[in-house]
Amino acid sequence: MSKKTNHERRRFLRNSAAALAATKFTQISPAFAQSGSQQNSKPAKSNGSTVFASLKQIDAGVLNIGYAEDGAANGPTAILLHGWPYDIHSFVEVAPLLSAAGYRVIVPYLRGYGTTRFLSSETFRSGQPSAVATDLIALMDALKIEKAILAGFDWGARTGDIVAALWPDRCKALVSVSGYLIGSQTAEKTPLPPKAELQWWYQYYFATERGQAGYEEYRREFAKLIWQLASPKWSFDDVTFDRSAASFDNPDHVAIAIHNYRWRLGLVHGDAKYDDLEQRLALGPTIAVPTITLEGDANGAPHPEPSAYKSKFTGKYEHRLITGGIGHNLPQEAPQAFAKAVVDVAGK
Repeated sequence: MSKKTNHERRRFLRNSAAALAATKFTQISPAFAQSGSQQNSKPAKSNGSTVFASLKQIDAGVLNIGYAEDGAANGPTAILLHGWPYDIHSFVEVAPLLSAAGYRVIVPYLRGYGTTRFLSSETFRSGQPSAVATDLIALMDALKIEKAILAGFDWGARTGDIVAALWPDRCKALVSVSGYLIGSQTAEKTPLPPKAELQWWYQYYFATERGQAGYEEYRREFAKLIWQLASPKWSFDDVTFDRSAASFDNPDHVAIAIHNYRWRLGLVHGDAKYDDLEQRLALGPTIAVPTITLEGDANGAPHPEPSAYKSKFTGKYEHRLITGGIGHNLPQEAPQAFAKAVVDVAGK
């Protein structure tokens, strides 16, 4: 078989798999069969999933990464990325939807969360964005995933954005809640109007030693407050919160979170091995892979307006507003809408 024929055959099989997945998803999710820029989450019913099909560990880069896996090993891969202060359970209802649609789903704990651990006590506990993105590339290498759909929110959306911008050959397509979140220390130096600064209160709290000590002692209370402020219309119960809060007991959680916010304000140095990546990110690189950005209509966390970042996506692009009181933790609050975006972006 010639190289050209073999390449065309592989492309046909990939396209056929994506089409079949989309068909399956439409069958299991009629509530979101419509397309368009605005979707209401209310008609969708929760699938009720509370646990993942499989939890695994693997050495990848500087970490031993804990991750959930669902779906067929030979299906198209979707990697789902959580933010702060959340964990893999933000996707506990999304994963089975994608699995039923034919996808292989990988949901890793970010550094400083759950069962993810550093392999060496000597490794700099950096929380800077380029470090987290490099972790994702290392995970894909360890799992022998050449290319994947990346989908996330908060830190996870930023991580997906970075990989799509700097390693586009590893990103088939992107779903990013709140759009383009790549920033730089230089950009962070520009003051915002007082009302906007108020939303970042915890960033300034973390800049102090009192703040670090407070987060260390009250990390669960702190996280619950953030959940409430960021998703003011989401009525989560104690069982739902406690399930995720257990991941904050990771021994590196506080160090990673504090370093992230202090680094963003230029108050601490980063890890020198990521300097080149951070310099490239500071230029605000565009993203050319097919992308769907999402926003909840009740997101109480700081987030840019879609018009502010639309030009950053130069490939096939769509923005969707998810209505019905959906806050910052969009995949957990509107799992059907999030899963549908993953399936739809694969076909762009």
